[in-house]
Amino acid sequence: MTDAAAPHEKVMPESEAAPPDPTLGIEARPELHKVGMICFLVSEASFFSTLIMAYVIFLRHGSETGPTPAQVFTLPLVLVNTAALILSSFTVHFAEKALHAGKTGTFRLLWLATIVLGTGFLVGTMYEWNELIHTHGLTIGVNMFGSTYYTLVGFHAFHVTIGVISLAAVLLVSLRGELRGKHPMPVTLVGWYWHFVDVVWVFVFLVVYVVGR
Repeated sequence: MTDAAAPHEKVMPESEAAPPDPTLGIEARPELHKVGMICFLVSEASFFSTLIMAYVIFLRHGSETGPTPAQVFTLPLVLVNTAALILSSFTVHFAEKALHAGKTGTFRLLWLATIVLGTGFLVGTMYEWNELIHTHGLTIGVNMFGSTYYTLVGFHAFHVTIGVISLAAVLLVSLRGELRGKHPMPVTLVGWYWHFVDVVWVFVFLVVYVVGR
């Protein structure tokens, strides 16, 4: 004996049933831009690790001729450069926070301060190299120390240059009013890159100017 449906109950045809939620069982996918930047920074970390290890290994063997690290490095200048770069990490961080809070003017001011500090670091590096070359005679080909030093610090300065250019491009886009939303992807990615460059410099500073002396 089968149960009959109550007269007041309406049975919904299968064709009118609610469609299944297409998002069920599907995990949230990571943002491709962020994944790409993370992969890039990991590869860059490997690259700089290799350069730092090469500097340490070759420096242990010493140099037959030419100046040594203890003879050429001037710590006060390097400390000023290092302080400028570390400070720039704070300015870029608080610039992002200001943008997230909707304070566009504060964001632009702090972002510009980051550009100025990064440029100051590059100017300080050029001044240091000028002194090393013309006062101490340390060139990239004079000995193994010169070769490894200029390769390591030079590549880092190149990355800082790329960072300053990227920061300037983001600021220009913001001034033109084309930076959409409170969490724009260019700000996030350039901020990650800049923090990475600063962290790399901390290791370079410790290895080259502190331990290597």
